Order: sequence, then C-alpha cells, then structure tokens
Amino acid sequence: MKDTPALALQRLSHVYVNDKGASLAVEDIDLSVAQGEFVSLVGPSGCGKTTLLSLLAGLFPPTKGKVLLGGEAVSGPTPKVGYMLQQDFLFPWRTIRDNAAIGLEINRLKNRKTMEAVDWWLAELGLGESGHRYPHELSGGMRQRVALARTLVTEPNVLLLDEPFSALDLHIKLQLEDLVVQTLRKLGKTAVLVTHDLAEAAAMSDRVIVLGRNPGHIRKEIVVPAEIRDADPMTARKLTGFQLLFEELWSELDTVDAGGGESDK
Repeated sequence: MKDTPALALQRLSHVYVNDKGASLAVEDIDLSVAQGEFVSLVGPSGCGKTTLLSLLAGLFPPTKGKVLLGGEAVSGPTPKVGYMLQQDFLFPWRTIRDNAAIGLEINRLKNRKTMEAVDWWLAELGLGESGHRYPHELSGGMRQRVALARTLVTEPNVLLLDEPFSALDLHIKLQLEDLVVQTLRKLGKTAVLVTHDLAEAAAMSDRVIVLGRNPGHIRKEIVVPAEIRDADPMTARKLTGFQLLFEELWSELDTVDAGGGESDK
C-alpha cells in the first residue's frame, strides 16, 4: 500500500545479555519512516543508535516489539535493505568492479545483466574509468563511492548508513553527502543515517531523531524546514535557517549530556 511506511519500529526494546548480566540498550521505541524519506538518528554515545540500525537491518531480533519493512516483519538480513558502514570493507585482492559486485554474488544475482548494472553505477558515481583498479589505488572518498555502488547495485528499498563519511576529509565528506542525497532522491529511496555530526544530520535529512540514553529512547523529533530539506547539503549549510536548526540540535544534545537523559513524556 502507498501509505505503508518503508520502515517501522513498534514498541521496540532490546536487552543485551552477557556473562556480566543484562543491559537494556533501547526501550519502547516507536518510529515510522515514510517511503523516500531521509531520517537521521543522533545522540550521545550509549543511546542505542547502532543497535537500532542493526535491528532495522535484521542482524538480530529485538527482545520485545516489532521491526517492519514495507509492512512485513523483518526476520533476518534481506537484499531489500542495504547497509553502508564507516569502513568500506573492500577486498584488496579484488578489482573495484568485482568489489562492487559482491552483494550480487552473495544473493546469487550475478550475471551479465547485473554486471552491466555494476558498470553503470560505477560510471554514475564517477568511477567509470576505475573498474579495473584495486582498492589501494583509490583515495578514501573513492573507496566509499565503491561501497555505495556495491550497496545500490542490489536495488535495495532502504539504505542504512552508519557514519559512512566520518573518516573522510571535510571537502570529500561534503562532496559525498551531496552525491548520496542527490542519488537517493533521484531513485526515491528511503534512508536512515546514524551520525555524530549534527551539521551532517541537519543538511541531509527530512527529519532528525534525537535519542536519549540509559536506556536509549526517542527524546525529540525535529522536522527539518522545507527550505533546508529541499536544498542539496552543501547549499543547505549556507541558508539562513540552518544555524538555528543546528543550534536546536546542539541544545538537545547538550541537555542529554548534562544528565537530562530522561524522556520528556
């Protein structure tokens, strides 16, 4: 159905258990992400950002509650969800072209037609002349472009982005933010980004979810103003309202770090 969220978390809680005992990581999370929406999760260390991303990816089941993808319960990893990490995890012995095709191989989708898609994505992401090269020959920004091509070539409905730009120089980081946003908008893809960079969250997102900790919970939801939301990230940073949005996010994080981690409910 058209109005069915691309992703949803319903009354979700998760407990980690080890030999030292049990730890409640996140509690009672309700979150819906619409088709084509870009949502960022921000918050202090220990608020459960990566736990939520892992649950969305189906890497493990929640202790309580539901994770839904297109209205259907997530029971494990699926090619419908692409996951892009801070590290590119390219295999050094494989060419860029073969690295970009790894997801196709894992899902037994590699054939002549899908390899043409690999070549198309490499060209689309500015790597058209680099398919024969190896990871050590590329810069960090180019390697992340390969990781993005590898993620997109399997045609996922949803992209999960776990701080994919944090290790890059600022100039390259800003270029990739623009590239990712423009690419996802063109494809109408849904995305969830985890980041510590509040400016990145403000510039790339339709909504920013601020998480509190002990345990992780949704503290506040901030809808990005339309003027900023509709601009590319580089342009968004120059708009008048951007600083106000950044300061609102900063104030929320300051409150959490100062000990105001309890929910406002």
